[in-house]
Order: sequence, then structure tokens, then C-alpha cells
Amino acid sequence: MAAAKLYGGDMAMPMTLRRISTIPSSGSFSPQRHVAAMAAKRSPKRLKYSTPRFTKEGELLCIEVDPSGVDAWKLEPVIELLKQGAVGAIPTDTVYAIACDCKNHSAVERLRRIKKIESSKPLSILCRSLRDIDTFTMGFPRGDGHGHANVFRAVKQCLPGPYTFILTASKELPKQCVGFGTTSVKYASRKNVGVRISDDALCQAILHHMDAPLICTSVKGPKENEWMIDPTAIGDMYGPEGLDFVVDGGVRVTEPSTIVDMTGPYPKVIRQGKGPILPWMVVEDEDDEDEDSRLRQHLIASGT
Repeated sequence: MAAAKLYGGDMAMPMTLRRISTIPSSGSFSPQRHVAAMAAKRSPKRLKYSTPRFTKEGELLCIEVDPSGVDAWKLEPVIELLKQGAVGAIPTDTVYAIACDCKNHSAVERLRRIKKIESSKPLSILCRSLRDIDTFTMGFPRGDGHGHANVFRAVKQCLPGPYTFILTASKELPKQCVGFGTTSVKYASRKNVGVRISDDALCQAILHHMDAPLICTSVKGPKENEWMIDPTAIGDMYGPEGLDFVVDGGVRVTEPSTIVDMTGPYPKVIRQGKGPILPWMVVEDEDDEDEDSRLRQHLIASGT
């Protein structure tokens, strides 16, 4: 893949307003002057939701980095691109993931388009630490003295690691990440999200410099249950779809993460992957086909 320099998002043009003279004491009012004055004001709502829109110039950027992270300084351009709203492929401790800044609305929209994920479907997040999980979700079940085990203690023993935990999202997680892309879709009453803390040097190096978790979705091939583990092949397939960069951390394993649903009365394994099933986890009944189960199935498809 050819490497090319990419540039940042659109720069807002400075607003030029002509000087407005003082309204005469007689009380006369000029509609033209009033319109010019209003133009200088920006809607607080638009300010709240405005995010940089990344403009791609040139070809797909590919950066080859040692999997150990010894030359992680090479990731600086990638980190800057992510902050500007770029969408790219990064390695994890399981398969590769297509990722973007979870708080950049235009980036999330582009990720959905690249992976052809419907706006009504929830996405997963790559977290920097347990603090991120506490911020962007309602957290793990904790013991209450009434027979409910403190699962949080057990979870801490396997993170970072090859697990995706399904938790209830908090209000801090942007609505686009939990299936609120449009107003015409009937959303699930329980807004769940898959969360990961990857035990990968390159992934952690990127997250360390971000201000929020990354939205992530696993890189799959054209066939069902086929994982793309070669970064060169990922660039060839998704570059034409609009992917901005690929972090080449070598060929990865073919096993995705083990997914555990933490939203019910007990930790339920709904996909066994690289992470071993631990004694406090329960394997899901294959006959469970309720609405929540179908929602979890999409998280399985999009998780890493």
C-alpha cells in the first residue's frame, strides 16, 4: 500500500461582519442591521454537537510498527488523524479493528458507512482503563450483601485481556454508539454496548493519547465468520471504501474476543473466543432467542 501524507479536517473560515453603527436615539430600527447582528451568534446546540470533519487527501496511509510497541513513536500521525476525525484499522490482542473517536459524530457516521452498519445498531468501544468503563457505562455488577456476587473483583483479574463485556451504556456515551443514528428507528429500551480493554501494546499506546474511548468494529472478510488478520489485505479491501489509515502490527490471531453479557442476573457467555471461560461465567442456552438476545447477536458481529 502506498503511503501518503494526510491532512486534517476542514478549517472553519473566519467570519467577517461589517461594523454596525449605533441605533439612533430616535429609536429607528434597521432590519438589515438586525440580521447582521444575529449572524454573529452561533446556536449553543450546534456548538455542542459540532465536531471536526476529516477531509482525506491522497492515498491510504499505512504505518508499519513493531508489535511489541518498541517504536510506538511512529503512531503519532495516527493519533493526530484520529483526533481530527479519521477512521482506520488498528491491531488489538485478538483481530484487527476499524476504529474512530467515539465522540466525533462525523467519524462514527463514516465508520458505519465503511462497514455498512445500520444506524440503528449498537457499536463497541475500546476503553483505556476501568475508569473509562465506569464513565461510559453503568459499570459491572457489585455485591450487595443479598446473595449477589461481586463480579467486579473477578473482572479485574482478566482485564486487560481478550474479552468483550456487554454493559448498559451511560448517558456519557454518545447516542450514535448505541443505536441512535436516526429518529425513525425504534430503539431497544436497554441501550447496551460492548466494552474492551485490549492487552495489546500498540492499541494501548494509541488509546493512551486519546481523550475518550475508540469506537471499534472487527474487520471481517466477505465470508461469514471470516476474520481479516492481514493488514495489507485490510487496506486493499477497505481502502476503496474510505478507510484513512492502517496500522500494520503484523498478522494477528484468528480468534476474536470472548463475549460475556453482564446485563442479566449472571455473567453469560454468548461467544467463546480467545479468552478462556472462567468459573464465574455461565454458557448461554442456545435456544435463547428473545429480543435482548438478538441485540447481543449484533454486538457479537461488531465486536473484536
